[in-house]
Amino acid sequence: MASRRLLLWGAFLLLWAALPLVASRHLVDLLVFAGLYSIAGLGVAFLLGQCGIVNLAQSVFYGIGAYAAAWFCVHKGLPSPVGMAAGMTVSALVAVGVGWPVLRLSGHFLALATLALGIIGQVLFLEWDWLTGGTLGIGGIPRIAPFGFAFDTPQRFYYLIWPVTAVLLWLHHNLLESRTGLALRAMRDSPEAAAVLGVDLHRLKVQMFVLSAMLGSFAGSLFAHYVTFVSVDSFSIDTAIRFLLLAVLGGVYTVWGPLLGALFITILPQWLSRLGDIHAFVFAAALVAAVILLPEGFGGAIRNLWRARTAK
Repeated sequence: MASRRLLLWGAFLLLWAALPLVASRHLVDLLVFAGLYSIAGLGVAFLLGQCGIVNLAQSVFYGIGAYAAAWFCVHKGLPSPVGMAAGMTVSALVAVGVGWPVLRLSGHFLALATLALGIIGQVLFLEWDWLTGGTLGIGGIPRIAPFGFAFDTPQRFYYLIWPVTAVLLWLHHNLLESRTGLALRAMRDSPEAAAVLGVDLHRLKVQMFVLSAMLGSFAGSLFAHYVTFVSVDSFSIDTAIRFLLLAVLGGVYTVWGPLLGALFITILPQWLSRLGDIHAFVFAAALVAAVILLPEGFGGAIRNLWRARTAK
């Protein structure tokens, strides 16, 4: 069994490494965006699956990370890690300042509060043109180039974004298996019992909200360095809905769910575009079918099939 699993992983890694060498530039570009969305959507899926929080403000933290990377690199001439760190720090501070009062809400009131935060962030990105460039945006963002090696093509960035995504998924898995993960599951399944056992529910929710915000900011910084141009159009409520959608479709109770959801919403619309004007209708129908037929998402369906197979 172990050798078979090792063989499967080896075949998967070989396929992953060879894909950019044989695939079109456009497909590799889509896979890069799928990796970026996976990182941002991981925080959304984590909040929804472990804390029951519907987060419609991830686009704000995604934008903070992107603008921090752009501002520090373009206007200050500082290296990319400085901009990334600044964006994650600001996102964490905003998440604490907003999350501490807002996360006392629950249900649809909390969802509406995060939606309001997303709208406020979009307006501020537009109005603070002295910082964000407004509708004109900020261009000329340098590529990530550690030790002089620039990730300046989709193929090169592919080999950067997916190992980073894999490491973050692995850290996510470790967090779920830790004492904090146990507290999260207790809070999700029985909040009253968790509180009796000494779990500070509000503090734990705020901590997870901060973690989600930092993931969104990190993804936004990578996005800025990849496209080399950012504007307010990239951080609208539509972007926040996209992150929530990929989390739900992929499955919020599995580690790899956001990855599967990101691949679905990134690649399928482009593949269906060859159908012409009807492609939007077909994609919407596919979304409805996925939600109805796979209530636990793609990740949950794969997990259930694997368990059923190994139980035989």
